[in-house]
Amino acid sequence: MRVVIAEDLALLRDGLVRIFQAYGCEVLDAVRDAPSLRRALTVHRPDIAVVDVRLPPTFTDEGLRTAIEARERVPGLPVLVLSQYVEQLYARELLSDRAGAVGYLLKDRVMEVDQFIGAVRQVAAGGTVMDPDVVTALLDHRSTDPPLRALTPREREVLALMSEGRTNAAIASRLLISEKAVSKHSNNIFTKLGLEQSEHDNRRVLAVLAYLQA
Repeated sequence: MRVVIAEDLALLRDGLVRIFQAYGCEVLDAVRDAPSLRRALTVHRPDIAVVDVRLPPTFTDEGLRTAIEARERVPGLPVLVLSQYVEQLYARELLSDRAGAVGYLLKDRVMEVDQFIGAVRQVAAGGTVMDPDVVTALLDHRSTDPPLRALTPREREVLALMSEGRTNAAIASRLLISEKAVSKHSNNIFTKLGLEQSEHDNRRVLAVLAYLQA
């Protein structure tokens, strides 16, 4: 897996480089600001970009904006965004093209190295990964909005775990139910959210978007 890293904190940037190298990944570039990230993504075309939301020079949302711009130029470019805080707007914007291959994690998750690398690999393979704290915030904020309020408590649990990027098998293990039951709950979720089967849309991504769209 070929990786580009964008992180302004030198210690975390170096730590990410070491983690990826320890897991057999090739770090193509590790940069500290948005212009350098833009150049790195253009030159290297990595398998995934791991990007801090806030980069110099203004430390607002340059990392996120640069990643979104790169995905417009290279549709489906896998991007995993790291943030210090839960910011629902950033998660929504990252997912807005519905193409998948995106992730939004809090920086604390880097300390859980095996899970972090698993999330990176999942995004690189075209999956969608959301931080559990982001999902919780979204549930709290949107749970009374139609059609989400039509979901049963169990269906909301399944959707929350789905939004974290978990497979049916992982959801079944977490909730202590069968994979068949997870599949049934998932189909109920898709039906209640009006997500019909399509060759062109990833219904899991669209289900996550149900949390995020105003």
